[in-house]
Amino acid sequence: MGTAVITGASSGIGAVYADRLARRGYDLLIVGRNQGRLNDLAKRLGNDTASEIEALVADLRDPVDLIKVEKVLREDPRVTLLLNNAGVGAVKPLLDSDVADMTKMIALNIEAPVRLTYAVVPAFVARSSGTIINISSIVAIAPEILNGVYGGTKAFVLAFSQSLRHELAARGIRVQAVLPGATATNFWSRAGKPVEDLPPALVMPVDVMVDAALAGLDRGEFITIPSLPDEGQSASLEAARQALLLDLSHTEPASRYQMVRR
Repeated sequence: MGTAVITGASSGIGAVYADRLARRGYDLLIVGRNQGRLNDLAKRLGNDTASEIEALVADLRDPVDLIKVEKVLREDPRVTLLLNNAGVGAVKPLLDSDVADMTKMIALNIEAPVRLTYAVVPAFVARSSGTIINISSIVAIAPEILNGVYGGTKAFVLAFSQSLRHELAARGIRVQAVLPGATATNFWSRAGKPVEDLPPALVMPVDVMVDAALAGLDRGEFITIPSLPDEGQSASLEAARQALLLDLSHTEPASRYQMVRR
């Protein structure tokens, strides 16, 4: 199994992934900002499982802390799985949001997973094995739902994952993009809208969401949307995208754009 590195592991989705991966036999490096919660999680999982659990306190928006995690990913040969989970969200409309906060969101939601992935991929390629799980969101394909910058960051995560899969699948590396819908975590209160304000029928318990995402990983899925009842809809969307690729670049513009020559 090796070691799974989990960012944003001190609570919510990351903490549940830590529990599930430890029970699957992975040793863990759990990364987060809250030392107390990380230590409590490490102690609990150390008592409940046979896995070796290490906690690393790091704020991935801080360049110095980000470099610390990159160093582990580059140098520790035990790492076999990277879970890019750390992130923040926003629910306010774009024009009501503070641009400085949006910039910090971009740093955490985009820059951090890109840098951590770049750090670990060379070792995975050298061994022809490894797993990268990127936590995106349904707003990657439905950016109208929440704040536009947040949706943009998650669309980047999905597109980045698609590119990684294209480049790395033949090298024995698994890539999964997970697109959760509304999930019962403190994400919502931090974003400014308590989860209690959402329609209960739309909110999935966090442990149920993570178990579904891991079931998708076991099935070999690239994109996992835990809430989507009909996987054929996702397949149809991808088929339409692939068909579109064939006509995205030609020497002449489409006829509707060609001016009448005189």
